[in-house]
Amino acid sequence: MRQEPPLPVPPRSRARGFVRAVAAVALVTLTAATGPADASTRPAQDPAAVVRDWNAIATDTIRTSLGPRPSGQAAIWEGFVSVAVYNAVVGIEGGYALYKWHERGPAEASSAAAAATAAHDVLLACFPGLKARLDTAYADSLAALPAGQGRDLGVNYGQRAAARVIELREGDGRFADVPFTAAPAPGVWRPTPPAFQPFIDTWLARLRPLLLSSPQQFRPGPPPALSSTAYAKDLQELEAMGAKTGSGRSARQTETALFFSGNLIEQAQTAVRDHAARHRLGIAETARLFAAVNASATDAVVTAWDAKFHYGSWRPITAIHLADTDGNPATTADPAWEPLLVTPPHPDYVAGHTTVAAAVARALTGVLGTSHIDLRVPSDVTGTTRFYGSADDLDRDVVDARVWGGVHSRSADVAGCRAGARVAAWALDHYFQPSRPTRPTRPAREDGPTEPKCGEHTG
Repeated sequence: MRQEPPLPVPPRSRARGFVRAVAAVALVTLTAATGPADASTRPAQDPAAVVRDWNAIATDTIRTSLGPRPSGQAAIWEGFVSVAVYNAVVGIEGGYALYKWHERGPAEASSAAAAATAAHDVLLACFPGLKARLDTAYADSLAALPAGQGRDLGVNYGQRAAARVIELREGDGRFADVPFTAAPAPGVWRPTPPAFQPFIDTWLARLRPLLLSSPQQFRPGPPPALSSTAYAKDLQELEAMGAKTGSGRSARQTETALFFSGNLIEQAQTAVRDHAARHRLGIAETARLFAAVNASATDAVVTAWDAKFHYGSWRPITAIHLADTDGNPATTADPAWEPLLVTPPHPDYVAGHTTVAAAVARALTGVLGTSHIDLRVPSDVTGTTRFYGSADDLDRDVVDARVWGGVHSRSADVAGCRAGARVAAWALDHYFQPSRPTRPTRPAREDGPTEPKCGEHTG
């Protein structure tokens, strides 16, 4: 397996490397529900483990609170936690620009204590009902660190980092009443079987982004017109390849649809934790990687929901059932058609899965400086893990998966993929950048980030 070159180590981190390694011994005892991540790949002394462990705790906390909610909401909370941890760590370690903050921490403070505190405090603010388990995990984290002034200073700075993010998110539009009022008509979304749920979490379409200037900043153009050849082609592919029974899918294609049918946000967290552990990223580099990935994913969800709410396009199951009303002679109605997967309760265009996946992939390539992402992505649905060496391969599979699952048109998938990649590229141009050069300027790598293919060429 290809081992990418390590990221540059900020000068301040290098100078304090030995002290940090001793002060931030790996976490050893978390609650049973939030066990330590990556234990099998963790070195004996691994200061970055605290960032990975609290990412795992955040993911478990979010899962416990939301349950199997078919929404991108999980990405929002992951983003809040990750930018707070990023500020808590790099404000002490140095080397990178803080996120919407200017308060650096004391040089002698423990960045591990700061990271645990920032994550705990943001999670507690978002999920106060889970206080007991969060407090237990936090107490265990601090107990694993040497007591003294460094830990105390780290705790204090982590509290301020969390408070800053909580302050920034005041009045951001969470849980606002945003009614979807479009009347049913050809091409317009309406609740789908079997549950016929209303449009879920419409407030995401109006949420203030973490990084972007507005939810509309990267809104894609409209979906293909109902009368167009492109629309007919989308529907024909869905009827043939996305059906629950009698489809033209191969066994591998069906497995791909199932592989990406679960919680993509959780899949991304596990994969990034594994990547950071295997590549032995330092604590600042690990915090930066999670912040870039999760803040980009947050704004990718906002971008996707903005498009869903703005265009309000009907889902494949509705389009195929009512194809005799779309005015396109190249489409044929099939009232008995069912998709392989249950259709989530929100519009088709654009696809949230592909928007988020592309944002995650582009954030990875931007931080790592290469298109080779070296990602091991697991699926709870299939019980398997897939290796992705390139961002394009990941984007292609997620695009195809949503078509083969029968829940999204290819146009919605491709547009989402392109929008997600643009969100992350813009994000990394404006945030999480080195605060000063760490090496002499070199020519750009030949295998650096490129525009995503987004599955437009399929076999």
